[in-house]
Amino acid sequence: MFEENPQFVAARQRMVDEQLIERGIRDSRVLDAMRRIPRHAFIPPEYHDLAYADGPLPIGNEQTISQPYIVALMTQLLKLTGDEVVLEIGTGSGYQAAVLAQLARHVHTIERFPELAENAKKVLEMLGIKNVTIHVGDGSRGLPQFAPFGAILVTAAAPRAPVALLRQLDAGGRMVIPVGPRGGQVLERWVHTPEGWKQESLTPVAFVPLLGEYGWKEE
Repeated sequence: MFEENPQFVAARQRMVDEQLIERGIRDSRVLDAMRRIPRHAFIPPEYHDLAYADGPLPIGNEQTISQPYIVALMTQLLKLTGDEVVLEIGTGSGYQAAVLAQLARHVHTIERFPELAENAKKVLEMLGIKNVTIHVGDGSRGLPQFAPFGAILVTAAAPRAPVALLRQLDAGGRMVIPVGPRGGQVLERWVHTPEGWKQESLTPVAFVPLLGEYGWKEE
């Protein structure tokens, strides 16, 4: 049973007020999810005092948990209504999947590091989040056996939007992904319209690279 420390509850409220609302996050369902999910539960104990700070934090395996604002922004850009099956590429700590799980019918998430996948699974179980399925594998390939998806969120940077993932989007579906070189990227949103793919370039970001068949090759 997970018990909340009132100090973390207060810190999370400040995070929403000062980091999200003040920067233009307006989707009330996204804000409620960010208030609800305890970010500190997804990071190593030595970083708990920074859990609600305005920045990313290390989670092991040279991976990070994203800045709260970026989590909220990417989630808001998906425009989830509650009935979607969502695919997340890059489980990491499991925090983003936990937020998505508040806003969608089901979340499939892929992690390439088995130990991160196992840790994320334990935290989600502890929090009683049951509508997330974690897979271990090459996220750049997606999960064609579970497609089509109403939304896809990619939490690692690709040199270009992977065709394999675009093909797994349902009609009207949206994909949010950082695209660009390893040093820095631009957040893109792709929408599957009747006329084809509509692509928007939104804001500069910096993510760890998406490694795999349709991402970056391992060095």
